[in-house]
Amino acid sequence: MRVAAAAYPMDPVTSFDAWAAKAAAWVEDARADLLVFPEYGAMELAHLDGAATAADLEASLHAAARHGPAAQEVWADLARRHACHILAPSGPWDAGGPRPVNRAWLHGPQGTLGYQDKQIMTLFERDWDLRPGDPLRTFRLGPFTVGVLICYDAEFAALGEALITAGVDLLLVPSCTDAASGWARVRVGAMARALEGQCVAVHAPTVGACPWSPAVDENHGRAALYAPPDLGFPATGVVVEGAWDAPGWVRAKVDPGAVARLRNSGAVRGHAHRAEAAAAVRRIRP
Repeated sequence: MRVAAAAYPMDPVTSFDAWAAKAAAWVEDARADLLVFPEYGAMELAHLDGAATAADLEASLHAAARHGPAAQEVWADLARRHACHILAPSGPWDAGGPRPVNRAWLHGPQGTLGYQDKQIMTLFERDWDLRPGDPLRTFRLGPFTVGVLICYDAEFAALGEALITAGVDLLLVPSCTDAASGWARVRVGAMARALEGQCVAVHAPTVGACPWSPAVDENHGRAALYAPPDLGFPATGVVVEGAWDAPGWVRAKVDPGAVARLRNSGAVRGHAHRAEAAAAVRRIRP
């Protein structure tokens, strides 16, 4: 499977057609079977309601959520037309509760597969009063079982372990961080989850300044794919990575056979030995 991770800049779009044209251009440029966009890339939709709305944190959350369904129709159509899978940029979503959730939708050639909501809110999101959404789930994409950990979620081993236990061998990690330190935390988390589960992790960040938005005003990072530093994968654990803060795609071919060989014949057998680790945890005494 050809996988592409986006380092995605958000723009102050002024019409839905202009935004849709941007989305189409990015998909056409990806040239991949699976496209991964970042967390909160959907916040640019708030600017469709004008600069004043985009500049008001609370109003911008609701504006992005209001435009969300129409945007997902565009992403779904692009997935069908280009015969690919697209993890669309996440953003605030009205899930019927008192407050928005942070939701990423996954679309495929045959239609929409579903969505993944963020599980653990950052301190910023708690200040915004965003809420955790529906539980973790898995998706079947051809030969892969895919899971999604949105940004901060990747920093929690328990969430990664739940997905690995459910059969995940390809982990998607969309992120939005306003400093190198935040991006590095997500990177370390994604690499750790790949190491623990002997799987491949795909990291897609937002990049660039958005002075028109108090929610996503600064964005730093680089897109990358990570894997365990073992049989068939680079010694650094970095399969591919882009330049720092450089918009665009990074791409790599991910072979399910390579993941299976790693789990069965690698120098370490973390995936097979996870049950022993769980048993050791249960033996802890005060």
